[in-house]
Amino acid sequence: MAERRDDEAAWSAEAARRVWGGSWYIPIGVLYDLLCADPERPWNLTVHFRRYPSEILTPCDGEDSAKWSYMNSLKEAAFIITGNSKNVMNMSQADQGALWQSIMKGNLDRYMNISTRLKLGPFEEDCLVRTSSVEGQQSSEEPESPGSGKPCRVPVRLYVRSVQQDLYDLEDAVPVSDWDSISYINRPFEVRKEEGRSYISLEHALKTLLPEFFSSKASGTPDDSEHAQTPDSAPGDPDVTPRSCQKVESTSSSQQEADMANKGKVKLVRVQGIELDMDIPFLWVANNLKNPECYVHICVYVGIR
Repeated sequence: MAERRDDEAAWSAEAARRVWGGSWYIPIGVLYDLLCADPERPWNLTVHFRRYPSEILTPCDGEDSAKWSYMNSLKEAAFIITGNSKNVMNMSQADQGALWQSIMKGNLDRYMNISTRLKLGPFEEDCLVRTSSVEGQQSSEEPESPGSGKPCRVPVRLYVRSVQQDLYDLEDAVPVSDWDSISYINRPFEVRKEEGRSYISLEHALKTLLPEFFSSKASGTPDDSEHAQTPDSAPGDPDVTPRSCQKVESTSSSQQEADMANKGKVKLVRVQGIELDMDIPFLWVANNLKNPECYVHICVYVGIR
């Protein structure tokens, strides 16, 4: 390992060549789910301390960079869920520091003690409340919580990786070497109560989030898009600073997504290292498998011809 210089940031790469391995602002578990088509342990990583690829990756200037990247994501999630980010912006410096330390140290009790005050969960499908409750909230400075009268909106980040369509074994997937085989999509999922339906499945959610990869079924299954919608990314909020990785969401990325869709089919979905059954309730996934910044990170493998 090269000797570290104080004026150079550390970066990592998988198998010493994969650009995504150095993306420090993406959760390590997501990188693992995305880069390791066939999960392998131990995961071989190379840590570099010289020649940082600043033209590709945003520099990480120590722990503060990671902390503020997390806080920005939390503010974005709060805006999606409640319509504003005041609940996060109004946190005291002490609470911000304690929240960050609870994540750093894996202290779940401490994390829950602080994060529950932000009223960013749990997500519920039945979002309707009595008018009196809504009026009471409108006269209050308290941030709205999920289930407080507005449709439930779940912050979702999708990472779509293209692999060979005729792939029989995931261990034979071509390794990720650049951005061209990855599409990053920031797309909130809106849940609306539908009478007569027991729950929204993961498949229904993905059909709404990524309709281009799901062909219409001939059966009489109702179109969930009327009740479960993906509104555009939250409108500009002065309290929210876009994260560097969102540069990927550009015209070229949209074109790449469209090109993949024209010839792609979903082969695998992973969340938190788990290959989920497509019939699992999506809100269970959102409540139990979200990250500490309240985003649900979903890795989708798409087979292309």
